[in-house]
Amino acid sequence: MEKPEDCLLREDADGRVTLTLNRPKRSNALTDELIDALAEQLDALEKDPDARVVVIAAAGRNFCAGHDLKQMRSHPDRDYYQRLFGRSSETMLRLGRIPQPVIARVQGVATAAGCQLVAACDLAVAAADARFATPGVDIGLFCSTPSVPLARNVSRKRAFEMLVTGEMIDAAKALDYGLVNRVVPPEELDRSVDALAELIASKPAAVVQGGKRTFYEQLAQGVDAAYAQAADAMTRGMLSDDAKEGIDAFLEKRTPSWPRA
Repeated sequence: MEKPEDCLLREDADGRVTLTLNRPKRSNALTDELIDALAEQLDALEKDPDARVVVIAAAGRNFCAGHDLKQMRSHPDRDYYQRLFGRSSETMLRLGRIPQPVIARVQGVATAAGCQLVAACDLAVAAADARFATPGVDIGLFCSTPSVPLARNVSRKRAFEMLVTGEMIDAAKALDYGLVNRVVPPEELDRSVDALAELIASKPAAVVQGGKRTFYEQLAQGVDAAYAQAADAMTRGMLSDDAKEGIDAFLEKRTPSWPRA
């Protein structure tokens, strides 16, 4: 059995936390241990005032090939599968609920729950040779849980086509679909992710974190309720020290001085 500290690595640097899936020989397939380790780190990050941006990366050639099918087949039990998919779904939801923006750094393949992981992150930067698919239909298991964030990233018809055909799409098409934000040459992947993370980390943390929370909360509501919630958030924002400093700096034509936390 893998140790959680072996299958997921954490590195902290200048407000950026990088969580690296570390099962390269298995294309970083998601085991119970890896899902639990990721959930544990996300729980810790929610309470970490020094963490401003989170990067989900992966060791080796591929980002993530989905759930570990060998482990799944070794537990042919309804209760086990319900726990597995419930725990996995909770972990995917945590990516959107922690206060820090989360960036997926994608290389190689991201398939099934690996594609789900990309879609569940707030942002994604992909190498030009990355590929994406939800191919469960090819092994007799429709990618129902990956369909949840996928259908909230790309259009309904494009999401369903990916799900019902299982076909791989390349990074350029993933960008066109809206599954990723940026596509860069493989040798520029780290530099591009670092630049995006540093740009986000340079913004006032409370503003970014409050904005992320409001962004997802309003998406879950009807338009009228969403506007009401957003207006309340902006009212509270205008009364904050960050807005006072930012607006004064703009009017005075100077660089704002943001607190680090």
